[in-house]
Amino acid sequence: MPSILIDRDGAILRITLNRPDVRNAFDEEVVASLTAAAAQAADDPSVRAVVLAGSGKAFCAGADVAWMAKAIAYSRRENLRDAEDLARMLERLDTLPVPVIARIQGSALGGGVGLAAVCDIVIAADDAVFALSEVKLGILPAVVAPYVLRKIGISAARELFLTGSRFGATRAKEIGLVHEIVPDAELDAAVARRIGEVLTAGPSGIAAAKALIRDIAGAHPNDVIGVTTNAIAAQRVSEEGQEGLRAFLEKRKPSWTA
Repeated sequence: MPSILIDRDGAILRITLNRPDVRNAFDEEVVASLTAAAAQAADDPSVRAVVLAGSGKAFCAGADVAWMAKAIAYSRRENLRDAEDLARMLERLDTLPVPVIARIQGSALGGGVGLAAVCDIVIAADDAVFALSEVKLGILPAVVAPYVLRKIGISAARELFLTGSRFGATRAKEIGLVHEIVPDAELDAAVARRIGEVLTAGPSGIAAAKALIRDIAGAHPNDVIGVTTNAIAAQRVSEEGQEGLRAFLEKRKPSWTA
């Protein structure tokens, strides 16, 4: 059985963690497969959005127990290699030029929170449970930390990284990890609605907006005037920018919605 499933639905690429027997916990194979799937999406200009989901009752329980058991015998160099592979996977997903939508049911624990944190739009079932539980095992959420910290902020991180306590979908939304909460039965409809929104937006505009967020996050406005003004000027004169502005003025739909 493949560790992840990849399905193409028109312009949408669906990546589903497919280890329901271990609540979609990841190991070396899952990390490698997700990295390859992200590269596939990045290299295909016809992909307009990615949906990241988990099969069965959970989204992702973090690192697989058997994988962690092997790590006990690993040298520092081998542990470093594993961590670097995970970091590369997260970076590939995070920097995709298209929106990445997370569909979260059941639990998202440890690295599962990290996966949610690299997604642009996170939709969770109202009974979903989250935790950064690494400290309960005497380790820490180090590789996912840059992405989680960027999403939830320092105050929430200091509490949740240090206690490993579980929290629900409402708290996850309050701290910015989750964007929308729906009953479990309505997850697919909520994802479809967000996909519909994404498909009305210009693909290159989305890609440029995602890159801009990464480039200016945390910077003082005066320090990034050159970045922001060049970004809008470049997009306005681009083929897509010209088409979008003309479509607006001519009161018609732009070509990318056809």
